[in-house]
Amino acid sequence: MLIDFFFTLKDARVPVSIKEFLILLEAMQKDVISPNIDDFYYLARITLVKDEANYDKFDKAFGSYFKGIETIFEKNPEIPLDWLMKRMQRELTPEQKAALEKFGYDKLMDRLKELLKEQHERHEGGNKWIGTGGSSPFGNSGYNPEGIRIGGESKNRSAVKVWDERTYKDYDSERELGTRNIKVALRRLRKFARDGADEELALDDTIRATANNAGYLDIRMQPERRNNIKVMMLFDVGGSMDDHITRTEELFSAAKTEFKNMEFFYFHNCVYDYVWKNNRRRHAERFPTWDLLHKYSPDTKLIFVGDATMSPYEIVQPGGSVEYNNPEAGAVWLQRFTSTFANFAWLNPEPEGLWQYRQSISIIQQLMSQRMFPLTIEGLERAMRLLSK
Repeated sequence: MLIDFFFTLKDARVPVSIKEFLILLEAMQKDVISPNIDDFYYLARITLVKDEANYDKFDKAFGSYFKGIETIFEKNPEIPLDWLMKRMQRELTPEQKAALEKFGYDKLMDRLKELLKEQHERHEGGNKWIGTGGSSPFGNSGYNPEGIRIGGESKNRSAVKVWDERTYKDYDSERELGTRNIKVALRRLRKFARDGADEELALDDTIRATANNAGYLDIRMQPERRNNIKVMMLFDVGGSMDDHITRTEELFSAAKTEFKNMEFFYFHNCVYDYVWKNNRRRHAERFPTWDLLHKYSPDTKLIFVGDATMSPYEIVQPGGSVEYNNPEAGAVWLQRFTSTFANFAWLNPEPEGLWQYRQSISIIQQLMSQRMFPLTIEGLERAMRLLSK
């Protein structure tokens, strides 16, 4: 049965491996969990899912494979759907509810198997058969303190297992980004180191020093562990980028939180001989692009954010800028950036399916050595994976 479950996960594009599957089997063989589906769900997730971004895919696959206790239904005649249609809502007195027997999970499953063999027609009300509106542990729209809901909607929320429920729903790469999801993707770009003042308790060193000191407390401190990745982000602003303000702001907010060593600058359409940090004072407070190329170390991770949508002349011709007469073409400046910084990428908020219809996007893709990625969760993950090498 679990081999089929493994292939179900593979079909759902959950990146599981044989090694992880063998770890799951070994854990079950050693009885590290009690024999119930909840514990198996968490064990399977912790052993098979390496990235929380895949939790939703895992939940969908798990719910599909174990949906409606199909592992039991498969070997029995299919129950007609109209047996389980809601026909009534039954109110029981508190005394009646208290008098109902709590079967327990294993007994419920055994009893359900027996009923599937015996029952041959739709049932409504009562306390034995699979049906609706009764106090049987099996069915829907009735009441039992512990039961298996089959069809219908939960009213009392007392079922032992609602097989369709998904715990995680926020990490699908096709969903809207959202600051939280962006942070998860950006965390792939990490390199931790301890630097600065000794302001954090070094627990292992303290224990070791105390033991060597005959039990007298010897407190040791250490610098805080920080992500020492250096990042420079250049944001296209204005014009067609106005259509992507929300997603760009979410990315900017998440990046400011995740990257402590981050510098950012703005440009319009293509990078030329200057950039700026304050859009309201863009003409009064400019930073020469040459300063960026000489000030920041070559190991800085360079990230462009823009839709790359403009006239091709703005990239390849001197004086092609729509704002002023630039002495050198934007392509020259882009080549200088990519020659100075070994790790670079371009994030494009335009849908990837439209890129082939924009000549300017094609030109910038070539200048960026095809290191252009869509501004989606999946695109961010690919970009961060590339930059972390």
